[in-house]
This record gives sequence, structure tokens and C-alpha cells, in this order.
Amino acid sequence: MLLCSMGVAACGDDGSGIPCTEDAQCPSQFCRADGTCAPADIDAPLGPDAPTDAPSGVCTPNHDGAITLAELPLTAGKMATFRVALDPTFDTAGSAATGGARRWDLTAQLAMDSDRPLALLSPIGTWWATKFPTASYAALLSAESDLLGVFQVDATALVLLGVVSPAAGAFRTELAYDPPAKILALPVATAGTWATTSTVSGTAQGALVSYTERYASLVDQVGTMATPYGEFPVVRVATDLTRSSFGSTLLTKRSFAWVAECFGSIATVQSQDFESSAEFTDPAEVRRLAP
Repeated sequence: MLLCSMGVAACGDDGSGIPCTEDAQCPSQFCRADGTCAPADIDAPLGPDAPTDAPSGVCTPNHDGAITLAELPLTAGKMATFRVALDPTFDTAGSAATGGARRWDLTAQLAMDSDRPLALLSPIGTWWATKFPTASYAALLSAESDLLGVFQVDATALVLLGVVSPAAGAFRTELAYDPPAKILALPVATAGTWATTSTVSGTAQGALVSYTERYASLVDQVGTMATPYGEFPVVRVATDLTRSSFGSTLLTKRSFAWVAECFGSIATVQSQDFESSAEFTDPAEVRRLAP
């Protein structure tokens, strides 16, 4: 293969080592975080307690209305390119489609757009690995911060275990959620609801903190989402976050995630702080899958 002969990476007969930026470029359908294809027979673990029905490579959407763990690429080492816009204009309500569905279109250029490779990072060898021994992976929480969310996934849920800074040190961030905050209840299906109230404690930039966060989620819409990568049948997950301390509200935030079989969250939108409308047009951040 030409790319193997160019000295970019060492490539095997199983397709491993081929340079890639997305899963579709690999025989294994798995582009690793280092920008090379995994072997075609890969069965990448999710963590020390990896479920046996974790995705192992090729996934074919069956459009049955329920997205299971096997239809989500939530594996450490996965990566994809997302087009990210800060403070753009976008109407989260979308437009009406047939049968009560909705259609959203994020193909257009938005203010302050930039393409960013986003990876699900392995906990192995990290400074925080012993603090979160059941972690499956970590991922960047926001384009405006380097903080990582530490997640665990199994056949029933994706949960947020904590938030950490990339590096340790006197000014590190190391926050733990008790109980872990449920981000997705699996399988993801229309009208599904879930909520978690967690005590968040630890250090934030070296300072001791403790407060409460409540995540309340609802699968509120079905339809299609058009992204620069392509158009997908999706379910939309609406999540309201409320942060409080000693009875006072410190922050409210609303977010949406458009979830597709075999691709996961192909688009996300975060509101400005203290957004009061169910739908809004001035998000703080918009991400969508890009080629």
C-alpha cells in the first residue's frame, strides 16, 4: 500500500498502521487516537470491567429505535474530527419533518469555526488512573478548557466519574462525582428519561471545593441531523445541568446531543450559562462531525 511505503507508519497485512483521521478509512473501522488504523480483528477493551457486548469494529445501523452499547463507539482510542464553533447562531429547534420528526442542519459555516481532532483517551498511564480505577476513557469537555471528563461505560449507562486536569501538580483539578452522574441511559430510546444528583468534591485548580450537580435528561426528539460528514437519523438527548451549593444556584446550563447508531454523538450544542428557554439560538458551543 502506498501510504505504508511513504514512511508515515508501519502497516500490517491486517490494515494496522494505515494513517487515518476517521473510522471509515480503516478496514477495521477503527481509527486510533494516534492517527493510525487498528488491526481488522481488534477487540479493544473499554477498561478493567469491559462488558462482553462492547463494540469490536464494524457496526451496521439497524434503525430499530434503540441505540445499544454495541452501536456506540465508546472505546478508548477512538477519534474523530469535529467542526467546533464558539458563540455562533444556531436554532436548536430545527425544522418540522414528516411524521412529527425534526430536521437539523449544521452543514453551514458558523462563526469561529475550526476543525479539531477529538479522541477518547485511555486511562492507562495517566496521573489520575488510580483515582478512577473503573474508568473506560477520558474526553475533553469543552473547546474553551483543557479539563477532561472521566467516564465509565457498560451495557446500562455512560456515567461521569470525575473531572481532571491533563497534568498533576499543586494546581491540578481532581473532582469526583458521588454517585457518578448518568450521561446516557442505555439503550437510548425515544422518551427515555434519567436523572442524577451528585456531590462533586475534590480540588479545582488546587483549591478544595464541594458542591452539588444535578443532571436531568430526556430523549425529546427524533429526526435527522445534517453535518459536514453526512446526514444521520438521530435521537436528540436534552440535558439540564444545575450546580448548587448550600441552597444557592451557582449555574444552570442546557445541552443537546444528537445520537446516531454506530457513530454516537454526531453533534452537540451547549447553551450559554443560565439559559431559560427550552430551545435557543445563541449557543455557547456547537460541535458536529466533520470529514
